[in-house]
Amino acid sequence: MSPVFRRKTPSRPEHQPRSENHLVTLIRKPGCHLCDDAQLVVEKVCADLGVPWEAKDITADRGLHDAYWEQIPVVLVDGRQHTFWRVNEERLRRALTE
Repeated sequence: MSPVFRRKTPSRPEHQPRSENHLVTLIRKPGCHLCDDAQLVVEKVCADLGVPWEAKDITADRGLHDAYWEQIPVVLVDGRQHTFWRVNEERLRRALTE
């Protein structure tokens, strides 16, 4: 089974800095309440800033499983690990705008 892939590219409000050169990846698993919480933060920040994001299912990708199983949910910004377990909205926003 291939990983779940969702990509959203919301419109960017005119007063926000351009951040579409970034990509946020949420590595999660089904039935994980921390993953659901993390997704809400990722969706909100990415929608506010016009940043595309994707979600990948760790149970469908052996490489992701081996790398991140004990840390999910994991958030990557541009392919690099930004955080795990809990996502801080302001910290993610800063990473995407600074």
